[in-house]
Amino acid sequence: MALAIYRIVQEALTNALKHAGNATAHVRLSFGVYWLIVEVFDTGRGPAPGTDHVGHGLVGMRERVALYGGTLRVGPRPGGGFRVYAKIPMEQP
Repeated sequence: MALAIYRIVQEALTNALKHAGNATAHVRLSFGVYWLIVEVFDTGRGPAPGTDHVGHGLVGMRERVALYGGTLRVGPRPGGGFRVYAKIPMEQP
């Protein structure tokens, strides 16, 4: 699971670098007994209106999250920027 999380963060930051323009990116990891949450968001220009923002990188992130039974939400942030939010169940011993 660690490699999948690393790749999700890597791809989200790569997308921010490519598409956000002059912006700041933030990475937030939080976890509890049952869930790990990965959130990457930027303060950039966000996607152009009317775009579906589904590229190969987002497809790969969705596949990685689904492999562990999680969910992925991506899209523009209120006030500008873009957000990637993954919620992945923690492995139980």
